Amino acid sequence: MRTSKPDTVSAVLARGRLGIPSVVFFVIAAAAPLTVVAGGATTGYAVTGVVGIPVSYLVVAAILALFAVGYVAMSRRIVNAGAFYTYVTHGLGKPAGVATAFVALLAYNAMQIGLYGGFGAVLAQFLQDRYGWNTTWWLCALAAWAAVTVLGLLRIDLNGKVLAVVLVAECAVAVVFDVVMVSNPAAGVSFDTLAPSHIFAAGIGAALVTAITGFVGFEGTVVFSEETKDPRRTVPRATYIAVAVIGLLYGLPAWAMSVATGPDMIVDAARADGTDLMFNLVSPHLGSSVVTVGRVLFITSLFAALLAFHHTVARYLFALGRERVLPAWLGRTSRRTGAPKAGSIVQSVIAVAVLIGYAVAGADPIVHLFFWITVTGGLGVLILMTVTSAAVVGFFARTPHRDGLWRTAIAPLAAAGALGAILVVTIEEFDVLLGVSATSPLRWWFPAAYGIAAVLGTVWAVIVRATRPDVFTAIGLGADSATAPVRTPDATRQPV
Repeated sequence: MRTSKPDTVSAVLARGRLGIPSVVFFVIAAAAPLTVVAGGATTGYAVTGVVGIPVSYLVVAAILALFAVGYVAMSRRIVNAGAFYTYVTHGLGKPAGVATAFVALLAYNAMQIGLYGGFGAVLAQFLQDRYGWNTTWWLCALAAWAAVTVLGLLRIDLNGKVLAVVLVAECAVAVVFDVVMVSNPAAGVSFDTLAPSHIFAAGIGAALVTAITGFVGFEGTVVFSEETKDPRRTVPRATYIAVAVIGLLYGLPAWAMSVATGPDMIVDAARADGTDLMFNLVSPHLGSSVVTVGRVLFITSLFAALLAFHHTVARYLFALGRERVLPAWLGRTSRRTGAPKAGSIVQSVIAVAVLIGYAVAGADPIVHLFFWITVTGGLGVLILMTVTSAAVVGFFARTPHRDGLWRTAIAPLAAAGALGAILVVTIEEFDVLLGVSATSPLRWWFPAAYGIAAVLGTVWAVIVRATRPDVFTAIGLGADSATAPVRTPDATRQPV
């Protein structure tokens, strides 16, 4: 009996539809600049009590730039929507690769679904304050879910245009707000919160964890590699541009807020005003309509991130289905749009199921869905980047190349060390990030979910190797797996 597999046409993503700008828009949209600035930076100040939040963003940007050296070196050799999964497969072996895939699916689903809580709550509050409409967070979240579900099935370049409009508006408002805050300092323009000395201050570990969570999404450049016009050129440039732009979009506004309040008052101001801090600081100096536009873009920033992470999850499911690690029907694309139709629908189904569960349970959308789940998603991506750095070293150690030691060994090893150190701090301080007591079992349950996912992935890889060796052989081949030989009763290998 032949093993079911997607046909060659439907197993290939639409090629040549994305250039460098489109890929950059996707990954920066996933990082949600205005959401992180208005929510993440202020929360970082309030929760950690550390004034070095701005410099922590810049430090994390530098570490991720170091990670990107080996990451893009791999992207020039391997073009596959599986990204982390594919790289770990080639660098550390197929069982480790499948384990990574399971971790990635859990992490990116957590990031995407958690954002619905923030979007629903923020939009519901805006409608109440602005128009007096009394609605619930889950109705707003379901409206966003419907829009994401539809857009997820359309052409990828159309989605890129939608994200481009939203992102350009976000960045323009962020720059205007930065200029206003710096132009109206509390007591002169101070660069204290950007001082390198804060890197060694007490509590900087929690600040770095907060910062690195905000960068989740930049690594998605590789996920779209099969749909770019020139992946070996587009992916590296888009990755470096994304890291630099995101670092500036986070670091500068966080610093500007400290200038407007005064470095010694930024923590107290963040604790008092929360996510309204930035808007409250610029309100006296800008018209109400401009501030309202900023609040609207705060909401659209969340939506843009929802859409970007939806595409990431859909492409991971596609990559695993195409290689038949997961059911083969997941590896099918729409013949009309080239989008990974099956993976997109599955992600939407998972998301709506979770939303209904939270709505029925009456859980807090901000604390229990947005904050807890996205922080957990960020932890998963941190794990993925750490393991991938090690995989880069393993791959180039066995592969003839002329890329030099810096790209293939020194930079990846340094990135693995730095990311590993942040990972240790993250797990140690996960109770602080969740806002629970040090004795709460929740501080271990969330990180343990990734350990369980990794074990399940490894066990599944072993089962596949024993029961479907042809599928095991094709793991990590990407588009080539669509035409890989399939085992039949008559022959060990037979082309399909």
